[in-house]
Amino acid sequence: MAISMVDFAEQINPKTLAEARRAGFRQATRVHGSLLAAVEKRALVWMAERMPVSVNSDHLTVLGFVAQIATGVCYALAAHDRRWLVAGIICLAVNWFGDSLDGTLARVRQQQRPRYGFYVDHVIDSIGAVAMMVGLTLSGYMHPMIAIGLLIAFLLLSIQSYLATYTLGEFHLSMWRFGPTELRVLLAVGNLASLRWVWVMHGRYRIFDIGGAIGLAGMVLMLVVVCVKNTVRLYREERIAGVRC
Repeated sequence: MAISMVDFAEQINPKTLAEARRAGFRQATRVHGSLLAAVEKRALVWMAERMPVSVNSDHLTVLGFVAQIATGVCYALAAHDRRWLVAGIICLAVNWFGDSLDGTLARVRQQQRPRYGFYVDHVIDSIGAVAMMVGLTLSGYMHPMIAIGLLIAFLLLSIQSYLATYTLGEFHLSMWRFGPTELRVLLAVGNLASLRWVWVMHGRYRIFDIGGAIGLAGMVLMLVVVCVKNTVRLYREERIAGVRC
């Protein structure tokens, strides 16, 4: 059976994998089941195949990071001029392009660096998330406590994901059919809606506060369920002989 470039892009270079194993690194299985994953994967492979040779994964990683920081800056500037929300949408799109395409480009070109890529990508994601939430807090479009709650929940989910990657050998790029791309789409929709309506329900609540509160509740529930599920799984896989629970 012929192997499509989409499937090929998910494979690990045998030579790179062998080097990683000699270094004591275990490549985790990538699990990506978000709503837009299939369409997104095909689009990313198509772009990676046509990317100029002069552009490499590091360039895209830096581009995505700068765009994420710029998104936070746009939110902060939107406190003075609502039109910065449109610039924020453009920055979100550029962030998606760089952050999502860097790994695909490496896999298509068989230039994977599993440890380097995993570490750098997720350190940058954490810093970028802080920048975005700080920007939303300064924008006046979201209550600071909701922004702080969302940031804490995001970081806790990230920690859970990294621990699961190490202990279970599975790296989940999405949870409950929801991943980074879907989050960007929701933020963009919120930006567009806020261009016309900042306050809703007779001026009592802000759009971003309502969306943020719903998102926070979902993230907390997700964290609890996934942590319990993984704990039970690890307990069963490493059950101590003679001990019953």
